[in-house]
Amino acid sequence: MELMINGEVQRFDSENPQTVAELMVFLEITEKRGVAVAVNDEVVPRRKWGESPVNDGDRVEIIRATQGG
Repeated sequence: MELMINGEVQRFDSENPQTVAELMVFLEITEKRGVAVAVNDEVVPRRKWGESPVNDGDRVEIIRATQGG
């Protein structure tokens, strides 16, 4: 499986993430607070990460809110 994550191609060879929630585990993103995800330009609400699929060729954007000025 190949995904475009934040503009970079990432390949998953052995096990493929099936959902946004699984993708977050694969990417070792444990802190979900302040994180937003969009798949193919559609924002995925956090409550739906476990049921929202990711498929070969999808474009995923993961954005983390930061403080500062």
